Amino acid sequence: MSAQTQQTLTAAASGEERRYEVVVIGGGAAGLSGALTLARARRSVLVIDAGRPRNAPAAHAHNYLTRDGVAPDQLLAAGRDEVTGYGGEIVKGNVVAVERQGGGGFRVVLEGGSAALADRLLVTTGLVDELPQVPGVAERWARDVLHCPYCHGWEVRDQAIGILATGPLAVHQARMWRQWSKDVTLFLHTEPEPGDEEYEELAARDIAVVDGVVAGLEVTDDRLSGVRLAGGTVVPCQALVVGPRFTARAGFLTHLGLETTDQEMAGQVIGSCIAADPSGATEVPGVWVAGNVANPTEQVVGAAAAGGRAAGAINADLTAEETRQAVAARRGPFSPQTEREVCEHVLGDRRHGL
Repeated sequence: MSAQTQQTLTAAASGEERRYEVVVIGGGAAGLSGALTLARARRSVLVIDAGRPRNAPAAHAHNYLTRDGVAPDQLLAAGRDEVTGYGGEIVKGNVVAVERQGGGGFRVVLEGGSAALADRLLVTTGLVDELPQVPGVAERWARDVLHCPYCHGWEVRDQAIGILATGPLAVHQARMWRQWSKDVTLFLHTEPEPGDEEYEELAARDIAVVDGVVAGLEVTDDRLSGVRLAGGTVVPCQALVVGPRFTARAGFLTHLGLETTDQEMAGQVIGSCIAADPSGATEVPGVWVAGNVANPTEQVVGAAAAGGRAAGAINADLTAEETRQAVAARRGPFSPQTEREVCEHVLGDRRHGL
């Protein structure tokens, strides 16, 4: 955190709150990408980062061209350096509320009472993965308990992969992960049996189906080795796929009347998000969203692209407002521009120097 940013936020206690053209809430790939674009556009930018990136438990990030396999913390550290290198500011903090200002813009309130003012907001707070309540799942999340085949499939290729059914998309998951391994087992857990057509599809792809509630995971030498059923049977397994519920981190936006909406996949609700247009603009003027808070299925590279796209739209919106204000000032009967023109016409070289 820069000394200037620290002074800005601590000054809130004395009533001094600095205004930024854009405050970015969230310091992941989407937020930093947006902040970088805006800083390079010579906008004053503050990034408020809670320091809880969704992919923190993962050892590597994938499918990011030229950065495949980079550690998530290294990617973010490099991004922060780039943002601050162009004059953007970054502070660690947790936003608890956003308030609309009477004169325009927003007041962003942090835990502890400090605040910053913003003409525009870019929200990139991501989501929370709500995992099934099976002992061992949370502890091994993003290690050998996984959900995205494009993020982790290559790393567990040709291993024994289990699919823990947590909803109606379990068969879909099993079919997808079959691309990475011939040894795939669907654990029905608490879900109903597949229909006849689904059973035929699973059989055609040699995907085993195991009935019974999953009671826990077996771990050997700090590696997943099996799935334990309630009856005591242990089925060998080296990676377990689950389908979490993706819940948007956006509670602080309710003060603006901006609520989450259901996110669906194949007709099934998989979580929540903040609805927005393709640029990231929400139904609340002045507020944009990008990354997983807007699209729960977005990968890191897509989140970064969305952040940059939203930043471009924000800069265009600010530019349009500045142009409107400049035109209004020029047309005004007592504007500085008008006074300069009159002085030049009447006094010429004898005009005052103001």
